[in-house]
Amino acid sequence: MKTRLIALLFLGSFALAGALRAEEAYKKEYIVITGGPSLIEWEKFKRVPHDHWWANFAHASRIRLEELRQKNGPDAMITWLVYKPSYIRRGTRQEKRDLLSDLHSIEKKFGVNLVFFSTQKEIIDYLNAGKPRDQVKIADLEYFGHSNKCCFMFDYSNEIDSGSKVWLHQTELGQINRNDFARHAFIKSWGCHTGESMIDYWRRATGQHMIGAIGSTDYSGSDVPGWHPQLGSAEGRWVQ
Repeated sequence: MKTRLIALLFLGSFALAGALRAEEAYKKEYIVITGGPSLIEWEKFKRVPHDHWWANFAHASRIRLEELRQKNGPDAMITWLVYKPSYIRRGTRQEKRDLLSDLHSIEKKFGVNLVFFSTQKEIIDYLNAGKPRDQVKIADLEYFGHSNKCCFMFDYSNEIDSGSKVWLHQTELGQINRNDFARHAFIKSWGCHTGESMIDYWRRATGQHMIGAIGSTDYSGSDVPGWHPQLGSAEGRWVQ
């Protein structure tokens, strides 16, 4: 009996060591996805208009990109996926300047790889094949932007009033390959309401837990180091 126990312990240790070696064999990628701001032409008649500042989501993303760089070192593979059409439209029609240059300045400052996207398919394609996923696994995936309980809305109230033409819906999450992710990847939506439904679909589709908010989130933040979007009410909470 003692010999059998020792053998089982040995096999368990061997399996654990094998799993750790397998995890060390791949590289890690840290991804921040940033949606676009709304336009005042659609929002000005609302009691509480969205996105007074064009950089609501870009600023929150900037803070997180800096944290990821400081935490993971100068050689960490950090990718910033940004919904480009909304920043072009906001810059041209409201700010009257080139907002893409501001985004590129953040890319340069923190040494990240800025990748613009324009469609839902481009997001899924990047997650599945933006890097060779047998060699590079996603260790961190975070979303900053508009959302509801069922989807990320990359262009909410930017092209059409109070709606979105480009989104990632919870029923489409099965298109994401489970093998894209590192074991125990950190995944969080900083958008509104995604803790109410989308996180359950995410777990079933990818096998990974995602943190999301019950209730709204508030991006009216500051330049305080380490600031992150806050829950929008005392009744809100983060869940996974």
